[in-house]
Amino acid sequence: MMRRSYALVMSLALLLATPGIGLAAPFERPAGNQKYVEYVIARALSQRGVPFTYGGDAVKGPNRGIAPTAPAPTTVSDPASNVVGFDASGLIVYAFAGAGVKMPRSSGEQYKVGEKVAPAQALPGDLIFYGPEGTESVALFIGNGQMVQGTEPVVTVSPVRTEGMTPYFVRIIA
Repeated sequence: MMRRSYALVMSLALLLATPGIGLAAPFERPAGNQKYVEYVIARALSQRGVPFTYGGDAVKGPNRGIAPTAPAPTTVSDPASNVVGFDASGLIVYAFAGAGVKMPRSSGEQYKVGEKVAPAQALPGDLIFYGPEGTESVALFIGNGQMVQGTEPVVTVSPVRTEGMTPYFVRIIA
């Protein structure tokens, strides 16, 4: 019992004494990178109202996605959806591509890149993920408790949802 108490006291002392961990000042993005973050946010916001569709290469903009629940085709045909739009991770690919940042295509892979930050230290331009390891969805934090997301039925701005959120946001542009 004495060892556990000692370990706890020592851990707390190290946490408070180590610069950057216990009483860290809020992170401030270098001024030169702010213009890139603003561009990423503006590019995502410019797609408000664009329909939701699964899949597709979204670097250049909304595209014809894939039909997610289509039955197996009996003839050779185009599996593409008739809807031109974005899914959640596709919107992120598009937004960051405008700033010259190549993002992975899936939200689960996007969760693995960048710097993990606590929600309390989130800055506009950080990514919010949902589901185990971010595999269900992703949104772009735009500040003031708001996010933009490619979701059904259309790309929209909404309050940040905390239900199902991963424990960390991801900062791509520091």
